[in-house]
Amino acid sequence: MTDKALAKKLLQQLMEIREFEDKIMDLLAKNIAEGGSHLYAGMEAVAVGVMSQLASDDYITSTHRGHGHAIAKDGDLNALMAEILGKKTGVCKGKGGSLHLADLSKGNLGANGIVAGGLGIATGAGLSMKLQKKDNIVVCFFGDGATNNGIFFECLNMAALWKLPVVYVCENNCYGMSVSVCRASAVEDISKKALAFGIPSETVDGQDVLAVREAAGKWIDYARSGKGPSFIVADTYRYYGHSRSDPRVYRTREEEKLWRDRDPIKLFSTKMMEQGILKEAEIKEIEEVVAKEINEAVEYAINSPFPEPEELYTDLYV
Repeated sequence: MTDKALAKKLLQQLMEIREFEDKIMDLLAKNIAEGGSHLYAGMEAVAVGVMSQLASDDYITSTHRGHGHAIAKDGDLNALMAEILGKKTGVCKGKGGSLHLADLSKGNLGANGIVAGGLGIATGAGLSMKLQKKDNIVVCFFGDGATNNGIFFECLNMAALWKLPVVYVCENNCYGMSVSVCRASAVEDISKKALAFGIPSETVDGQDVLAVREAAGKWIDYARSGKGPSFIVADTYRYYGHSRSDPRVYRTREEEKLWRDRDPIKLFSTKMMEQGILKEAEIKEIEEVVAKEINEAVEYAINSPFPEPEELYTDLYV
């Protein structure tokens, strides 16, 4: 049974990610935000469900569609918005931008512009945790397209061989850019790809935050107890195109409506009201709080300074 405090926290994070992403799209349209940005709207239940089971000192690796992961890992909304706008007050001092958000203070080892790029980082972090005999675990997020890359199989083999504390989470949003998963993968049931390495796997409804939370809790405990890696496939859907230049001509509007009818925020809100855990007025209050938070984050980011040119030479390896 979900208690009221947890229900409010989960719903607020779901709404924060949605409002944040919708606002980013608006800023992109106005050229206030520039460059590439890949939005997470529609997929919120995966990040929120998984992250609700992590300890604050656990680690994650993210993807090019990483804003939702950063927010759900208790990222600061002001600093995240500032980063996307390239400002000095951002989590990476404006140098990472949308595709390379990272916040080591929150255990977020970073987003990645390379498909499957986070898999090696997460597996290496898992090895580090094991060698140091730490209790921390690592969650590695990636899309369905990443499961066709060689590094996916290399990393799963290594993690299984050494029983590394990594939970691999595939966010199957049906498309790798414009290519549907059924056209790109010889195995449509992506969870079967882990079986070659003896890694336990599970497919969950990625639109249901409680279903994701339950599965994540089980496999996070499995990793923390020293039993090794696991593989979760969360079936979900991105509302926007691959990026802002994507007109989504490869998807039908009927398909999009089917997924929007199972919107993660609506599903969770309805369930909480039906169970008597949250009232409609309480949900409305959370909506108002979130709208205020995001508007304040935008104002903070717009009013923040850009980094000085000299910053090009700081934070470099030599």
